[in-house]
Amino acid sequence: MSEVMEKENLPVEQPESAPVFQEEIPQKRSLREKWNAMPRKKRRKTIRRIIALVVLVAIAIGLFKVFGGKGKQASTVVTDVVQYGSITSTVEGSGLTKAKKSETITLTTAGTVQEVLVSEGEKVTAGTPLFTIDSEAARTAVEKARKDVEGYEKKLNTLRKDIAGLNLSAGYAGKLMEVATLNPGDTISKDQKVATLADDTHMRLEQYYSYAYAGDLKTGQTVSVSIPALMSTISGTVEAVHMVSRITPEGSKLFSADIVLKNDGALTADMVASATVTVNGETVYPYEPGKLEYYRTGDLKSTVNGTVISSDLVDYLQVTAGQVLVRIDGEESESEIFSVEQSLEEARKTLETAQKNLDNCNAVAPIDGTVIGLMLQQGQEVAANTAVITIADTSTITVDATVDERNVSYIQPGMTVDIDQWGTPFTGIVESVSLNSKAENGVASYPMVVTVDNPDGSLMTGSYVTYSLVASENDNCLVVPIQCVKTVPMPDGTTGSVLFVKGSRPDNAVDLEVPVEGVPDGFWAVPVETGISDTYNVEIKSGVEEGAEVFTQVQTESSWV
Repeated sequence: MSEVMEKENLPVEQPESAPVFQEEIPQKRSLREKWNAMPRKKRRKTIRRIIALVVLVAIAIGLFKVFGGKGKQASTVVTDVVQYGSITSTVEGSGLTKAKKSETITLTTAGTVQEVLVSEGEKVTAGTPLFTIDSEAARTAVEKARKDVEGYEKKLNTLRKDIAGLNLSAGYAGKLMEVATLNPGDTISKDQKVATLADDTHMRLEQYYSYAYAGDLKTGQTVSVSIPALMSTISGTVEAVHMVSRITPEGSKLFSADIVLKNDGALTADMVASATVTVNGETVYPYEPGKLEYYRTGDLKSTVNGTVISSDLVDYLQVTAGQVLVRIDGEESESEIFSVEQSLEEARKTLETAQKNLDNCNAVAPIDGTVIGLMLQQGQEVAANTAVITIADTSTITVDATVDERNVSYIQPGMTVDIDQWGTPFTGIVESVSLNSKAENGVASYPMVVTVDNPDGSLMTGSYVTYSLVASENDNCLVVPIQCVKTVPMPDGTTGSVLFVKGSRPDNAVDLEVPVEGVPDGFWAVPVETGISDTYNVEIKSGVEEGAEVFTQVQTESSWV
């Protein structure tokens, strides 16, 4: 027992017979005494160890909570009630003001300013002289552009005439001779001769008469033409009289006359014939017989390059005027015409620009308005492509605005718009709303133009203003918070809006193929038709009735134990 008491540092009673020792037993010191007795350096080291130990314990507790602790989540289902209320959809934003109508005069060639006739801020009317500029380059540009246009026009006219030859036809009635053999698929070149066409509907006869009868033969006079080969006489007409001077071996002086006679088909070239005429009861004979000639002859030529489609050329074939003889595929010519047409169009645009720039060297105001930009001084050398003056009609100002896809269907031209510029209010009118949307960050917006009457010029151009207008409003409609309405895939494959209604299953509830995350049991998807909306609420046109409790969201709070 004494051993135990010794281990536990308890005092041991000595027997009465035990001798008593006089040596003093050391007394046990307190922690404070031990701490005070400890060297300072050792105390600092001990403090650092204690702090490190506390930090390690804190980290261990944190890790335990994250990886080993048990967390509790308190979830609250938030609902709202469908109820009657009012809703107003407002479109707000900012936009840049600018004059509804403005014109800027820009020179595209260099020149020297001769005179400046207006000053910046001055009001002008259409037709008011503005300035004069001497530009040799502008004059040269107009002359060159005009020559280019004329050249392309001539070339195009020629090509169009040539392209008519894709159906190569007879220019007049007559007989084909010296025809070329052409087969389908053969290549044919421009100006290639394919036949000679002789006009044998009439025949021509040249006759010489003595000067003794000069003045007795006149144009249009009827003559008798004797043709020995046919042993017949045919009536003819004097087509022309030529007072030439032909001297015969006998010394007679002769003049000539062209005689024309109709050919019924029996006459041909090189037939001998003589034409006599009666003058004052006397028959006048020619100096000698002549030979009949075709009234006219000409070569039939292709006017295009191409490939023969078909040919009806036959020697001595009698043809009529306009009769198609050769058909040609002229794809190359058609391509050339298209190319020249394009070049002509560009040349005309160049001429228009050059002429406008030349006119601008002695410019007049194109519209009524105010000079809001003037970059000219007398004697100044103006570089090419310089905007020299701007005139704006500031009596009407426009503001470029936008409308989101929720409200665009409600915006109509003529609606009133509140405008604010630096605290000064103005009233505008919706002029137009574009149907072409611009998508940004998944939201579609539609450009809208607002006009503002500005007769006194108090609304400044080139500055940003804020605008606001009521797109739509309803004072008595069913409304719910926007977050209650969920857009989901419908059973029929379309996308629609639904509310999740609490309680027993409604008759118009639908079963969704893809459940909406977070919606608890006891809520049923009901299709609804939505109307206008504002920042917080949306109008419900159909699908649910007043008083229906609908799901909004689930709020979750986490705690650790």
